[in-house]
Amino acid sequence: MLVKITLLSALTCAIALTGTPAHAANHPGIIPAPLKMKETGGAFTLDAQTRILFQSGNNDAKKTAEFLATALRPATGYALPVAEETSPADRAHAIALRIEGDASDLKAESYRLDANVDNVMLTAPAAPGLFYGCQTLRQLLPAAIFSATKVEGQTWTVPGVSIEDAPRFAWRGMLLDVARHFMPKEFVLKFIDTIAIQKMNRLHLHLTDDQGWRIEIKKYPKLTEVGAWRAQTLVGRSGKKPEQYDGKRHGGFYTQDDIREMVAYAAERHVTLMPEVEMPGHAQAAIAAYPELGNLDTPLPVKTEWGVNPNIFNAEESTILFLQDVLTEVLDLFPSHYIHIGGDEAVKNQWKASKAVQVRIAALGLHDEEEMQRYFVSRMNDFLTAKGRSLVGWDEILDGGLGQGPTVMAWRGMDKAVEAVHGGKDVVMAPTEFTYLDYYQGPKDKEPLSIGGDVRLDKVYSFEPLPKALDDAGQKRILGAQGQLWAEYIPTPEHAEYMAFPRACALAEVVWSAKDKRDYKDFLERLPQHLARLDKLGVRYRPLTPE
Repeated sequence: MLVKITLLSALTCAIALTGTPAHAANHPGIIPAPLKMKETGGAFTLDAQTRILFQSGNNDAKKTAEFLATALRPATGYALPVAEETSPADRAHAIALRIEGDASDLKAESYRLDANVDNVMLTAPAAPGLFYGCQTLRQLLPAAIFSATKVEGQTWTVPGVSIEDAPRFAWRGMLLDVARHFMPKEFVLKFIDTIAIQKMNRLHLHLTDDQGWRIEIKKYPKLTEVGAWRAQTLVGRSGKKPEQYDGKRHGGFYTQDDIREMVAYAAERHVTLMPEVEMPGHAQAAIAAYPELGNLDTPLPVKTEWGVNPNIFNAEESTILFLQDVLTEVLDLFPSHYIHIGGDEAVKNQWKASKAVQVRIAALGLHDEEEMQRYFVSRMNDFLTAKGRSLVGWDEILDGGLGQGPTVMAWRGMDKAVEAVHGGKDVVMAPTEFTYLDYYQGPKDKEPLSIGGDVRLDKVYSFEPLPKALDDAGQKRILGAQGQLWAEYIPTPEHAEYMAFPRACALAEVVWSAKDKRDYKDFLERLPQHLARLDKLGVRYRPLTPE
């Protein structure tokens, strides 16, 4: 209850946005900032006669045109028929979409947009770039274009511009923790829409943890029958005495049909859903469902507190095979090339105390528990590689000397990214000091209870994902970055949006826009226009206020 009251207070105190600066009012407020943009004068007016054209015989262009028409119809009330372009003459008073050019590497996500009095031309080498061009076009229109219902009396104009744009990094993402607090499918779909508008292309779903298992596994039904539900939830800080609980059963999970729907919905928006199934630590919900997976003789409940947990999967062959069975079903649901297996905060005291684990360590010719975790992760890596997928883990998978192959998600600092690259691994940047969006974003006495830390909007925007300690070859192994929305203290979708935005808007610019195009003052001038779009989408962001 404390969190909800504090959040309401913060929203009430911060409800008024500052007025849009004069410069921003006359300047297209595109977020993330394009690589090149020239204002050419004049404007294209979208009206009841406007058509949306797609390149003859190109199904990707057709699908993107249909997406654009579907996005523009509710607010305008116009029919906006989608038609095949038969000749250049068709482009009169139309929005025309074409796929042409070199689609290698990041170029597949590049696009060109030209708007003038007569028409709007969108061209790209591949469907992703064409989609991002459509997102820019939506941002060039008045913010009311994002309304779900018809807006009366609005003139729909696109300023005359010529834009050439391409992303800086291939991995541009967000993590959504649905394990600590379950988030309904409808919210996940809305979250996908919101990050896609900002040209983010990854949603990392943290599906399992000590406090909940959120994905249906047909072979092991108790994972959701038991593991998806906890008796109550700690209110306040872990370890603060006396501990207080809310006394409310909490839980939920996604059926396999839910997952398929979310994956398909994301794919239409060029967002890849990457699943995370935690191992060998953060395992208590699974152990509660199947006690034989643990190290203790006594059964465990699904955990009701937060914090690093000593309960860990045992190292038996049967447990490894159990988790590979789980991953088999996960792979059937998620086409993502990358599959995250966690690997973080695996406390090994139970392994040290377990005679069975010690016997297994000796039998495998390993030296210690760290090498046991390396073996555990290596088995999963081999399994995923054989299936044509690639393992991702938090930077603890470096401990114990893991070989080449896995991708490292560096969260404990820039030095971990450097260590991983020097070890021959690709890296996704996720350092706490810049990307943990569950941290406070303002004065602690004016913000809802958070897990700690201080990551304000300007701090996120200042993030430079490429470590200076790496040479050019090493920097090429940095795939990109993502923001983390851990949910220990984020109990509702409304709270999740408050914590994510506008900081995720800043991160979107960090990972998309060229380094020399990033300017925090200019970003702040564009941001109110972007928040007006989020208003129309019903996103409950944290309003801009003096700090």
